[in-house]
Amino acid sequence: MLIRDFPKEERPRERFIQEGAESLSNQELIALLLRTGSKEESVLQLSNRLIQTFDGLRLLKDASIEEMTQIKGIGEAKAIQILASVELGRRINKLLHQDRYVIRSPEDGANYCMEEMRFLTQEHFVCLYLNTKNQVLHKRTVFIGSLNASIVHPREVFKEAFRRSAASIICLHNHPSGDPSPSREDIEVTKRLVECGKLIGIEVLDHIIIGEHKYVSLKEKGYL
Repeated sequence: MLIRDFPKEERPRERFIQEGAESLSNQELIALLLRTGSKEESVLQLSNRLIQTFDGLRLLKDASIEEMTQIKGIGEAKAIQILASVELGRRINKLLHQDRYVIRSPEDGANYCMEEMRFLTQEHFVCLYLNTKNQVLHKRTVFIGSLNASIVHPREVFKEAFRRSAASIICLHNHPSGDPSPSREDIEVTKRLVECGKLIGIEVLDHIIIGEHKYVSLKEKGYL
């Protein structure tokens, strides 16, 4: 069934105009970007196959043109349209978070990095460098890989703090398993960084572990 065979009020473009973008499903939004299907299937069917291939939207943000064009009916032009839209969404999200973002609680810190970090397949150790008003001056990925006190060296963490004249630091890392429960290594790394921060006068405010739509604050757990 082609889009033109749908009742006019049920077509994605008309529903977008009448009811707004939020009323459309992921399948319908992607169909609007694809614009056309093929001789064998409608654009909605093609959109549905694309979503199934990339596990909903979960893997789409990291898809390559080569992966997209392996889907029958998706040529280079369609792939570029989809990936350009993904990149625009990523940049808008980044702008919203970088507009003098203030961290007043562990939840604020987790929200700042949640969407970026919860999909990562390796552990990333990230530092947020804050000014005296707890505004984010800079974000930096310090280390990628399994967390270990001998690998996450305080020198790398605090070097950027001096460069940015940061007053304090919030550390974050993700657990690819989705479970943010702290390990013994997580606690050891935290204590080591807190001790170093006290010596040089740059406070480590928190170490937040990011899981799948949930987090654990080691400050709230009493480890700082």
